[in-house]
Amino acid sequence: MKQLETLDYIVFLIYFVIVAGYGYWIYTKKKAKEVSTTDFFLAEGSLTWWAIGASLIASNISAEQFIGMSGSGFAMGLAIASYEWMAAATLIVVAVFFMPIFLKNKIYTMPQFLAQRYNPTVATIMAVFWLLVYIFVNLTSILYLGALAVQTVSGFSFTLCTIFLAIFAIVITLGGMKVIGYTDVIQVLVLVLGGLATTYLALNLVSNHFGFGDNFLKGLSLLKEQADDHFHMILNQGQMMIPDGQGGTKDAYQDLPGIAVLVGALWIANLNYWGFNQYITQRALGAKLEVARSGLLFASFIKLLMPVIVVLPGIAAYVLYKEGVFQQEMMYDVGGKMVVKSDNAYPVLLNLLPVGLKGLSFAALTAAIVASLAGKANSISTIFTLDLYKKFFGKTASEVQLVRIGRWAIVVAMVIAVMTAPQLQHFDQAFQFIQDFTGLISPGVVAIFLLGFFWKKTTANAALVGALATIPTGLLIAEVFDNLPFMNRMGYTFLVLMAVMIIISLLDKKGQQKVHGIEVDVSEFRTSTSFAIGAVFMIGILAALYIIFW
Repeated sequence: MKQLETLDYIVFLIYFVIVAGYGYWIYTKKKAKEVSTTDFFLAEGSLTWWAIGASLIASNISAEQFIGMSGSGFAMGLAIASYEWMAAATLIVVAVFFMPIFLKNKIYTMPQFLAQRYNPTVATIMAVFWLLVYIFVNLTSILYLGALAVQTVSGFSFTLCTIFLAIFAIVITLGGMKVIGYTDVIQVLVLVLGGLATTYLALNLVSNHFGFGDNFLKGLSLLKEQADDHFHMILNQGQMMIPDGQGGTKDAYQDLPGIAVLVGALWIANLNYWGFNQYITQRALGAKLEVARSGLLFASFIKLLMPVIVVLPGIAAYVLYKEGVFQQEMMYDVGGKMVVKSDNAYPVLLNLLPVGLKGLSFAALTAAIVASLAGKANSISTIFTLDLYKKFFGKTASEVQLVRIGRWAIVVAMVIAVMTAPQLQHFDQAFQFIQDFTGLISPGVVAIFLLGFFWKKTTANAALVGALATIPTGLLIAEVFDNLPFMNRMGYTFLVLMAVMIIISLLDKKGQQKVHGIEVDVSEFRTSTSFAIGAVFMIGILAALYIIFW
């Protein structure tokens, strides 16, 4: 298998120098005046709509997508693109209904909203939940998948790759949200261009393999011809069996249960991720409403491209694998038994690319990984510093001291991720691992926020029960309903929690008198004409895609 060659390293080095140099320039430009936490954590008022949109995508698209979603594309095909295309619709919902509430009430962190709407206890419990998930699921999985890919392509050891990625991300993150936001513009440009180049070359590989030369359009038609079962967005039960990572198979319906991806619990996962997730919303919380909305709409349009970049290469790898190409490289040892590892698809495919372009694709992959690591670490730092440290340990700390604590939190979180990342090697589709674990918390988060937004009678006691009950309820439902798809489990958990919270609120007359204020101005849900036109156009494209690939 080809490893990186001199020209690839040169291309990658150019990318590295540009990103690091640009980040350092932004950092030194503002270093003299940086003393406030809002500037460090939010880059308040300084990010443009295109920087917000680019940063949203750069933070979101990482090894989870390049490696994990390509692996799911290898296993189950285009159906996994629902996470991307339904996210595009969710971004519009967040822009219209959620962002006005956050900005009007000057909300800087998600726990701050919970403290303001409910009480500090609810905020603290959820802050701890979020920190644990962000560090031990999200940050760790991004680092693991990223290191796996870099190791496969470069030939360096897994440990060395984790350390390199962690240090690169720390360097960017220590500069604060402004550095992250503007370097993300470069990162997203590199990952989109490099990702499209990888898809183009992957389709050419398929075309060449079947004797049609370099013809990417023919390669695309060959994918449809050779793997027609991989081009359906809505899966029925028993329609597709995929590797389970242990040498056997499982029903893909367990991961994507049919129509639920359109009208069911995928909305809960997306609303949690795009609407109530510090890691994502943080990019827009320092901007004016119209700027934030434009940034979210821009991100929505970029989302349409992502399945082309991350799913099609996985399907191409599947077709080539069926034809006997790189079969050995797709296998790994499970207890002395060699089984297919879907997450190897993208890094193995990169090794087939020509010199130079392989370096560009490698840079795109690294850009996605580092941008996500930086964004996640910044969010961990924000919640820890503003919602835990300042509240319990540093009540009298100055702005400078809080920024310093925030930087130490970044380093500590990354060290923890480096130490725990190797533990994920036993999972097959890491993208599904992430969804499964975050899916235990998502129903409670969405229920607490939606009721907090739109039903004034929701009490702090109801929110507290919702926060504490979300994981046990999900586990109980999974136990009672054997073999229930995790997405359906999320949906049932959400409905149960909503019912419980409504009942508790109605019975808690004293709690209703203590409801804290979050101002909701319905008139602010009205958008500009240009935003409305863009949103309608986006929904039309999504509808067409689902009709074509149903």
